[in-house]
Amino acid sequence: MISVLKLVKALILLGCLSKCSAENVPTTDLEGRLEFPSSAPFNITTKITLNNGEYTTYSRTDGSFVIYNVPPGIHQLDIDSKTFHFGQIKIQLLEEAMDAPKCLEYAFPGAPKRALKYPLILNPKATLQYFEAKKGFSIFSLLKNPMVIMMLFSVVLMVMMPKMMEGMEPEEKARMKEQMKNQQDPSAMLTQMWSGITGGEEKEADTKKRIKRG
Repeated sequence: MISVLKLVKALILLGCLSKCSAENVPTTDLEGRLEFPSSAPFNITTKITLNNGEYTTYSRTDGSFVIYNVPPGIHQLDIDSKTFHFGQIKIQLLEEAMDAPKCLEYAFPGAPKRALKYPLILNPKATLQYFEAKKGFSIFSLLKNPMVIMMLFSVVLMVMMPKMMEGMEPEEKARMKEQMKNQQDPSAMLTQMWSGITGGEEKEADTKKRIKRG
């Protein structure tokens, strides 16, 4: 029974000592201001957290904020904005210099650190976009269509073909016209192709020469 009473007294004494030590720890208020672009609403308020939610506050309509009763140590300040991206702030508070915290800003994970003056003045690094911007009409997108490319190629041929035929000799023109006629008649085109493969044209030319000689 006596040992139990001693244990209870010891626990009460430890509680009192811890309470006294906690009361003796110096604290300070962290102050700062968020500066938004001119296009932002004038009454915007933003959630601000310290040490992943250990301390929480909201900015006023003018962008200023205060986090009360912050003890010494290294703290992490985050701006939870749904519209703008702010960098992450590391704040070091020393017991002997509670009114002059050292602040470092990381614009994004992996970015080089940048020293900040106190009181904090924080600017957004980017505007958050949750939807992809719709692309407008572009004439170049039509050139990616195979049908459009074929149509343009046909138009170019129609325009350039007469000019190409102007400088050709009469025999070449006649041959070109004959080929175009054969293209309109599939059977004639196949006959011409087959005769070219089997040497039919050479045989016809030899026959014509023999007739002329005879």
